[in-house]
Amino acid sequence: MSAVLSDRLKSVLDGKVFIVVGTVQPDGSPQLSPVWVLRDGDDLLFSTTVDRRKYLNLDRDPRVTVVVLNPDEPYEYAEIRGTAEMTTDGGPELIDQLSRKYTGKDYADFNPASAQDAQRVVVRIRPRKVVGRL
Repeated sequence: MSAVLSDRLKSVLDGKVFIVVGTVQPDGSPQLSPVWVLRDGDDLLFSTTVDRRKYLNLDRDPRVTVVVLNPDEPYEYAEIRGTAEMTTDGGPELIDQLSRKYTGKDYADFNPASAQDAQRVVVRIRPRKVVGRL
């Protein structure tokens, strides 16, 4: 069963907030990555590439935790626990959407070295539980 995000949390996610994505390493230890985020209803979307550790971890174990810190109110936060679904469909389009949200530029203009990136992946997080103060 999916969790519902509060209106306040949705508002924060719709801004230029970075989220921290936590995945499980092969040895069971945590791996954390700050990433850009887009919201699709109550789902969170972020981009990665097939050669990155977070992709490899999620491909093996789709359990994920996300931390959202409100940059305007440092004591407001949310932890979103859920499951990740991944696809390469729409990967280039998502990284451009994210880049325009955060930098105002297409990703290739923001990061010219990205032409050398591995295949882009869309990661969709379906929230199972939300805790915190957002």
